[in-house]
Amino acid sequence: MGSSTHRITICTSCKNKGTQCQPGYELIAKLRAAIDAAGDSIAEDFAISGVACMAGCDHPCTVAYHGTQKATYLFGDIEPDEDVDDLVEFAKQYAVLGDGWCSSVDRPGKLRKHTLARVPAMLLATEDSKVRVA
Repeated sequence: MGSSTHRITICTSCKNKGTQCQPGYELIAKLRAAIDAAGDSIAEDFAISGVACMAGCDHPCTVAYHGTQKATYLFGDIEPDEDVDDLVEFAKQYAVLGDGWCSSVDRPGKLRKHTLARVPAMLLATEDSKVRVA
């Protein structure tokens, strides 16, 4: 996956409330399999990895979508057995969004109401220019 232009990061520390269950590893495996099965070039466009914590502990399991010069999304309360199809659909959508920006009503299924954050792409201002460079 060295040529991936996008990344999906899944929290591996999140625990379902009241249990010791950490669904992140299960979600990584299921999402990788679903994206591979989705065909097109989606598997080549997205790297999927886990990270120890994304500070979404009250909303396990948390999932982030990142892309170069694109808004980053953080979703919470994601269930490996229920939400993989929505995550794959959002990956397809996110891949073609130039700046990564979309309205909540455009996001598939549960992701409409389970967005914890949308972080704009970083903009850099150069000293010798008044032009912003994304």
